[in-house]
Amino acid sequence: MSVQKDIEKKVKELTDEFRQLEFFLLFSDTYDQRNAILAVHAGAGGTDAQDWAAMLLRMLLRFADRKSWHVRLLDKSVGQEAGIKSATIEVRGRWAYGHLRSEAGVHRLVRISPFDAEKMRHTSFALVEVLPELEDIEEVVKIADKDLRIDTFMSSGAGGQSVNTTYSAVRVVHIPTGITVSCQNERSQQQNRETALKILKSKLHKLELEKQQEEKRKLRGEYQSAEWGSQIRSYVLQPYQMVKDHRTKYEEKNPDAVLDGKLDGFIESYLRWSVKK
Repeated sequence: MSVQKDIEKKVKELTDEFRQLEFFLLFSDTYDQRNAILAVHAGAGGTDAQDWAAMLLRMLLRFADRKSWHVRLLDKSVGQEAGIKSATIEVRGRWAYGHLRSEAGVHRLVRISPFDAEKMRHTSFALVEVLPELEDIEEVVKIADKDLRIDTFMSSGAGGQSVNTTYSAVRVVHIPTGITVSCQNERSQQQNRETALKILKSKLHKLELEKQQEEKRKLRGEYQSAEWGSQIRSYVLQPYQMVKDHRTKYEEKNPDAVLDGKLDGFIESYLRWSVKK
């Protein structure tokens, strides 16, 4: 009997090891091993959307915490009544970008609004951006000074001794594309400027890669125009409870666990779907 238990234990260990190795084979993107830069933006919907953006940010932070990754807040704009308008974080950890790229896109929330006196059901949207951190980005992307507008403003968050007293926060606008990046949580204006430029170059690099992919799809006859309104995932809290990914059809019936950072099922199903594509 003890021999059978030993065999069953060994089979389970080998099965778990095989499944882990199989999972890491799913990382097919060039930058999957890199750290990640992640931004969350509230969509249309006022306070509800800003609260939803804060919930999404917490979900992603909880997932990073489960992985024992290091997270650094780079920029945060708080909502007037609740939640956040936007936030940008840096996530440093093993295969961080490979895991988190599944979260890039529009996330939709359906719930009874806590901000509605009539307790009506509301739908809110928030956008998650995920970029790989590129150490060699200076060599990959060059930006002419004439294409940049750099503004400084007073920092509004935690960061250093001089916060709220000096114009250390930086906003960088890439004029040809309109892409805007802000950073205010570094200790000095120069550090904020360098971080903002690094993020901007990563965004421009990703934009160029997406254009190339679109051209390839056109040549293969697979091209479809991207629609901003198409959400990647829906989180329904009322009238029933479910979280469903619209790309992979994977779903969970415990939204509380998902919003507390339990994303492994969604990530694995996305990676498998991505490889098949």
